[in-house]
Amino acid sequence: MLDTIQSIEINRQMSIATAFSSSYAEARAKFRAAAQQAGGGLSGFHNPAAGPASAVCESTGLHPTPADEPLSTDVAWFGPRTATRLLYVQSGTHGVEGFCGAGIQVGWLQKGLQRELPPDIALLLTHAINPYGFAWERRVTEDNVDLNRNFVDHGAAYPVNAGYEALKHAICPPEWTTEAVAAADQALIGYARERGPMALQAAISSGQYSHAAGVFYGGRQETWSNRTLLELLRTHAGNVKQVAFIDLHTGLGPYGVGEIMNNHAAGEPAFKRVSQWFGAEATSTDAGSSSSAPVSGDITLGVQRALPQAEITGVTLEYGTVPLKDVLDAVRADNWLHIHGDLRARQARDIKAQVRSAFYPQADDWKGMVFERSVDVLRRALAGLSQS
Repeated sequence: MLDTIQSIEINRQMSIATAFSSSYAEARAKFRAAAQQAGGGLSGFHNPAAGPASAVCESTGLHPTPADEPLSTDVAWFGPRTATRLLYVQSGTHGVEGFCGAGIQVGWLQKGLQRELPPDIALLLTHAINPYGFAWERRVTEDNVDLNRNFVDHGAAYPVNAGYEALKHAICPPEWTTEAVAAADQALIGYARERGPMALQAAISSGQYSHAAGVFYGGRQETWSNRTLLELLRTHAGNVKQVAFIDLHTGLGPYGVGEIMNNHAAGEPAFKRVSQWFGAEATSTDAGSSSSAPVSGDITLGVQRALPQAEITGVTLEYGTVPLKDVLDAVRADNWLHIHGDLRARQARDIKAQVRSAFYPQADDWKGMVFERSVDVLRRALAGLSQS
């Protein structure tokens, strides 16, 4: 009997795994096919940046984007165009994390979850808001910008990350050898020993606006993906009154576990709504319960800016992969590769494999876990939106 149950579970995971992809081009094709099959209204936004070339792909293990297929952010609408309430779900804010988000979105459509929409609620899916990062298997945009730090007021003074300034040479050493990384890590370990692990995480990942070649760089102007987000939301959702927003991410927390992060500050009405919809499972950087450090300029600010007429309730659904140090090391290594390294060198393949491991585990059990959690969060968001 136990063998039969295990066999059913393995087959179920394998079935879910087919919704996931091994390249940006494959993921895009699956998303568009699933959206059309499900009766969604499709539109797209062309990104002028170049995808990976075949010569680079041979050395890095990347999949080249076909010459006749542009980098694109694709959008699918389900439900009545007159709906006043909207569930907005986005993948690929951090490009390479789009492998997970796209698989979830395709899986939802293949299993018909769009048919569960209550009256007066529409579903809007955005696939690969950062298509460059997805295609190149990077977190950042074509500008080396972390999109989830780019939604600050670029007309005002930028936030200052004193921890990053103190550690910038250790965070992003100019050489990526065993000896250079070990020496840099000693500086980071010393900082964590003195101030605590979360202080180190914040110094590295909260966002910085002074070093364009560094990691977690928020940029000095709106990126293409920033502008596209505002355009697509204003185009498709300019008349909605209430929005539940789910941003799909990977890289923080235990393997396969989906953490529901409250995207709002304590004291805001939206913070309370998230708590009501998801209970004690909703974590918060303000409360110190989140696996994320506080960040500047996150994408929920962009959703709010695009839809000022609407009440926004936003969460980040963050899936764990590997230990945090491995994730941060992958980000640092990938940054070094694209700033200082040679994409055709043998080291490039190892670094890209490191990035994949950090943000997109290939195991079917992981894909099954993240998908099941996503269905639970989708349904609870719809229930909360129905009662708003």
